[in-house]
Amino acid sequence: MHMKPLGHSGLKVSAVGIGCMNFGAVCDAGATRAVVDAALDAGINFFDVADIYGGPKGQAETLLGQALGPRRAEVILATKFGAKTGGRGGAVAGGGTAAYIRQAVDASLGRLGTDYIDLYQHHFPDADTPLEETLRALEDLVTQGKVRHVGCSNYSSAQLRGAAIAARSLGARGFVSAQNRYSLLHRDIEHDLVPIAQGQQVGILPYFPLESGLLTGKYRAGEPPPPDTRFARWGGGGTFATPERWAAMGHLQACADDLGHSLLDLAIGWLAAQPFVASVIAGVTSPGQVHANVAAASWEPTSEELTRIGSLAASPGAAA
Repeated sequence: MHMKPLGHSGLKVSAVGIGCMNFGAVCDAGATRAVVDAALDAGINFFDVADIYGGPKGQAETLLGQALGPRRAEVILATKFGAKTGGRGGAVAGGGTAAYIRQAVDASLGRLGTDYIDLYQHHFPDADTPLEETLRALEDLVTQGKVRHVGCSNYSSAQLRGAAIAARSLGARGFVSAQNRYSLLHRDIEHDLVPIAQGQQVGILPYFPLESGLLTGKYRAGEPPPPDTRFARWGGGGTFATPERWAAMGHLQACADDLGHSLLDLAIGWLAAQPFVASVIAGVTSPGQVHANVAAASWEPTSEELTRIGSLAASPGAAA
């Protein structure tokens, strides 16, 4: 497994990571352990969870901590704080305050069964709390040894720039990573957030890299989704599967066939090859999916192949 730098943290993370949103929601304790064991054995060292994941809330952290057990020291463990339950509603009220952060980190440490978190990420920006308060509280956690590095998620380019300025004024270490939606079909961060991140040596952690399964190749335009898939449970792909996206999918599949690779290879391999991407966070529910993602991340497209693939997908600024 290829390792990449996590921003300016000095840490190295696997080119593909495990997104743990399914733990406790789709995967029970046994299935979670099977996924974690397969990932560790395949060389994946980056696990990304959040305090709101699972059913009930927090269960994903608990199951992940139990599955890691004595192998916890082998991984870069990342979690997030400050989102409403389910994550769909954005920031929780007061989620960036010092009091909230102190309570949230202790709760996450307890559920994860660890005394430190490698990467602690602000899940959604809190517009009602001064950023200086958030950064100062996070710096205190680093000083106390509860957290090694801090990152953000769903920050805009302006907010990421503001965070860097505030961190410098406070003498704080600041964010080493930015976790945002990014895929072949959703590339709006390329023209605003990415240049700011590169200037600050902040690593990008893409979420929804497979657009809820659309880029795995398991779905076909005009055909009913396979049973027991996300699209089947939803009754269709919704905004993930628009006519424009199906058209792009046809071009990408033809390109994959011509290159002798799968659509999954293109989706993950193209992302992992971007110099500003630290680790591609992909949610999985089985060891088979872990192995497929590892194989995809192991493919190293040539510069010509990267250009060709990128030209077939949505242009920067396009969004679902």
